[in-house]
Amino acid sequence: MTPARVGWNGRTVEEREAVISVYDHGFLYGLGLFETFRTYGGKPYLLNRHLERLQGGCAELGIRFAMSAEQVEEWTRRLLEENGLADGYVRLTVSAGEGALGLPTGDYEQPNALLLVKELPPANDDALMRGRELRLLQTRRNTPEGSVRFKSLHYMNSIIAKRELMGFGGGDGSAQGPGASGEAGRDEGLESETSEQLVHPPTPGAEGLQLTREGWLAEGIVSNLFFLKGGVVRTPSLDTGILPGVTRRRVLELAYAAGYPVEEGMYRWEDLLQADEAWMTNSIQELVPITTLSDNSGSRAVVSGGQAGPVVRKLLALYREDTLRPR
Repeated sequence: MTPARVGWNGRTVEEREAVISVYDHGFLYGLGLFETFRTYGGKPYLLNRHLERLQGGCAELGIRFAMSAEQVEEWTRRLLEENGLADGYVRLTVSAGEGALGLPTGDYEQPNALLLVKELPPANDDALMRGRELRLLQTRRNTPEGSVRFKSLHYMNSIIAKRELMGFGGGDGSAQGPGASGEAGRDEGLESETSEQLVHPPTPGAEGLQLTREGWLAEGIVSNLFFLKGGVVRTPSLDTGILPGVTRRRVLELAYAAGYPVEEGMYRWEDLLQADEAWMTNSIQELVPITTLSDNSGSRAVVSGGQAGPVVRKLLALYREDTLRPR
């Protein structure tokens, strides 16, 4: 099998040629950022916004990353072509670069940029319209690393949340939602929730939902949350410390332009249980309808009659139309 080609500091190389120093602070301290996006017709969608977020984070961390949107788009085009892909899932990673052992004392002048692509999963709109399960997790969303949440290489909180969702761990034992014991100690919470997860596993493709430490709705492990209640499209506020998702922002704009009232606010799990519709967003999966809400105790609630509702269907159609517009 021909080795996959990857992007390394603006070039395309065989994957074994892309090597990183053991002194790179991305490896030693998780000091770096990344963006994931997808292409439509070979062109990255909302690339300027992804780079705006990436470059803003790099500036705050003192990482001198300065590739333009035109450079990244051409780099992506070449890499897709060399891997035999018309379109793909794309991940752009910027690692701080080499430094002495110890925390940074200045800026990073020579960061490393890695570009990876892979095939997109096959589309199945029939299954998509049946919706997915959203599982309330015990693992709380950690607070942002800085003034806003970075899409950083330090992904431990999401990894722990994913392990809980898959039944390999029980979260941090601090959830106050259904089936959780707020008074239980850390070890007790882990033991009881692990056993509950084994009894009530999530359905394939389920996403995990994290709350803030204060119990507000936050976000999915790899997605932002939306729901419709009282005719208003609602999503947790950035004040909860969630990632300012690129797709989240675009969906808010599309909803407003289509005439839907929109609200960013502070919500509880109980608010979501009363929703008329719910969906998650991310740059790869677009808008994903949620038709089942569950927790580790086995409690389940059906949303929108078990099928994607009219508002998420409309917004998904608008989003897909938007991906085809010249930019």
